Amino acid sequence: MIADEWNRCSSNLLKAELARSGVGYEELASRLNSIGVHETYKGIAAKINRGTFSFVFFSQCMAALGVKTVRLGEE
Repeated sequence: MIADEWNRCSSNLLKAELARSGVGYEELASRLNSIGVHETYKGIAAKINRGTFSFVFFSQCMAALGVKTVRLGEE
């Protein structure tokens, strides 16, 4: 199913940004909380592992990580 591929791609993109930043789910939860987004470790893990999260959640994660630019593919 095509949606599953997009979910996997989204999940992998967020996981890659976390890895580049050296941040795990627990630290991400802490950083999100510091910017007013209340998420638990379990909630974050579930969303990311399923790949079913909103663009708003993705944007919040990027803000919490201090990421300004995201590459969606090879150029």
